[in-house]
Order: sequence, then structure tokens, then C-alpha cells
Amino acid sequence: MNHRTWICIFVRSSTKGSLSIERIGEAGMKEINIEDLESVLAAGARLVDVREPDEYTSGHVPGALSVPLGQVPDRIGECCSPGETTYLICRSGARSANAGEFLSDRGHDVVNVVGGTMAWIVSGREVVEGDSPR
Repeated sequence: MNHRTWICIFVRSSTKGSLSIERIGEAGMKEINIEDLESVLAAGARLVDVREPDEYTSGHVPGALSVPLGQVPDRIGECCSPGETTYLICRSGARSANAGEFLSDRGHDVVNVVGGTMAWIVSGREVVEGDSPR
């Protein structure tokens, strides 16, 4: 069977005048790469890390809020704000896609980080250790 995958790419301007480049992945989830994530984080975007606490403390993207995947349903108010985009990250992108699907189904604007924290680390970008976002 021959299947076609359509990938939509769009550019959205934030209220601060910066641009974010997002795409729609195969599962229908909006996605962003780490290069573009760095730009939206610099503009003040919210990043939620859905890995387990021990993974988070061993190294995370600066500014990322720790909300383990199993706690997302009970902590939606910490993860998302109405009218704002929330970027989701995990180790490689699978758990954050699951969290994104859950939150998106409830009307939240969420974007999954392709490659996750591993891609961030491999790129040589700054990593924070410990349980504090910064």
C-alpha cells in the first residue's frame, strides 16, 4: 500500500515580534526542532519537561518546568495557559508527544520538541543539572 505523508510548515509571529517555525508531524502533532526552540525560549516561551524527576535533575534545558508525564493530567494548569503555546520536551520526543496529544485534545496549543533533550545535549547547548529550572 502506498501512503503519502503530508507535512505542513507554518510560521507564526508572536506578540514580541519573534518568529517560530513549527511543522505538523506524521501523527498530526505540531513539532519544532531544537534550533527554533532556542529562539522561542529566548522570547519567553514556556517549556515543560515530561521526563521523570531523576532524568530531569541529571540535565535539562534551561528554564524547563518539570511535570512528569504521569502528573500531566493533574497539573494542566501548570503546563498550559489559555491563549499561550506550550512547548513539550522529553528524552527523545515520544513521551512529550503523548503529553501533547492529551493536552491538545483538551484544547491547549502545544508543540512537541523533535529529538528531545538528547538532541539539545548532543548539539552542545547549555544544560542545567538539579531540580531547579535554571
